[in-house]
Amino acid sequence: MATVTANMSMSLDGFVSHPTDGVATLFGWYSRGEVPVETVEDRVELKTSAEEAAALEDAKTSLGVIVYGRRTFDDADGWNGTHPLGVPVVVLTHSIPEGWPREGSSVHFVTEGGIEGALAEARELAGDKTIAVGSADLTQQALNAGLLDELTVDLVAAMLGEGIRFFDHLKGTPYELRQTWVRPGNGVVHLGYQVVKP
Repeated sequence: MATVTANMSMSLDGFVSHPTDGVATLFGWYSRGEVPVETVEDRVELKTSAEEAAALEDAKTSLGVIVYGRRTFDDADGWNGTHPLGVPVVVLTHSIPEGWPREGSSVHFVTEGGIEGALAEARELAGDKTIAVGSADLTQQALNAGLLDELTVDLVAAMLGEGIRFFDHLKGTPYELRQTWVRPGNGVVHLGYQVVKP
């Protein structure tokens, strides 16, 4: 069965987005290196350290689908129908946006069943590959529902002071995590954890 993981770039003070800066500061590490990382049609230019580039290429190979919320979909303008990493996307939303779904798009919408419904759709699309949850709110919902297997954090050397927190509204805490790896980067430390389930 597919592994469900969540990944976000997060500031030292726990934020994944700022009200005016958005994710610009947090995503800076994607362009601080010398090694280019390919994206679909080179729509996004990524240049990281050699080690980070190798890790991103491995992630692209193992990734089956990404699950996002409607806010991320809107902010990304639907990725023009195809995510830069070339994998299918499941968007959990109350209503399907006007003009969607689009022919030839790899974006799928789930309007019922909450996070459980979104992950069920993701499992159909991912097969044995990894399912990545790419929003703070959905990560919190998956943790609260006991549906998250792994958690990876790109801990950025910055403090935002305000914005959207990665780990708000958690229920059933404390959660126990087992650290599986640590990898230093350029202005960022990459952390991997396994979620210990009761």
